[in-house]
Amino acid sequence: MFAWEHAAQGALEAQLFDHVDARDFPCVGAKAALAKGTLEVLACNAIDSAWDDLRIHDRLLHFAADYRRDPALFRSFAVIFEGPDDLSEADFERALWQRVQSLSDKDVWRGQSYDDRVSPDPDNPHFSLSFGGEAFFIVGLHPHASRPARRFARPTMVFNLHDQFERLRAEGRYEGMREKIMVRDEAIAGSRNPMLARHGEASEARQYSGRVVDKDWRCPFSYAGAED
Repeated sequence: MFAWEHAAQGALEAQLFDHVDARDFPCVGAKAALAKGTLEVLACNAIDSAWDDLRIHDRLLHFAADYRRDPALFRSFAVIFEGPDDLSEADFERALWQRVQSLSDKDVWRGQSYDDRVSPDPDNPHFSLSFGGEAFFIVGLHPHASRPARRFARPTMVFNLHDQFERLRAEGRYEGMREKIMVRDEAIAGSRNPMLARHGEASEARQYSGRVVDKDWRCPFSYAGAED
């Protein structure tokens, strides 16, 4: 790692940790990951550039493999970009899906299978992304998000493992945790997030960027691999 990369990594990591640790930050899952030391961070250059996509995909493969070796709950992988910090919600959404498409294409190129517990079709209510054979849900953060819970000083993509949500459901803990997050979110925003839906009820693709979209919105992602 070059000196500037090391400096950026430390600064952006500290920035995110302080943000998650703030009292009013609503996501209790991210707080749990921070407390356990399982919130991993990768500092990158620009969300509207493919420059770091191989680095990001490498880390996703390692993250997925590490989880299979030790499937402990509350792990997240955050990719923080130094910029641009002036993107509108629509621009951020566009850049996020560009990164998603590029990362998914690399997953196909590297011969990774799609997690068969989810669908690669973004119109399917059981859609999730897949990297290294593990399904992921993305939470996008950026400076100009309309929802306070999605507002952060740098463009950020947080990758959360789909399997963790399913395990929480199986343990009877998911609904209580979801409600707690929504109550905390409502406290800082004044309203509940209209985009939130349970997996299997509506495609989670609509939630990734944090922008409120209407029923006519179409996800720009298209899986390039063969569907089993």
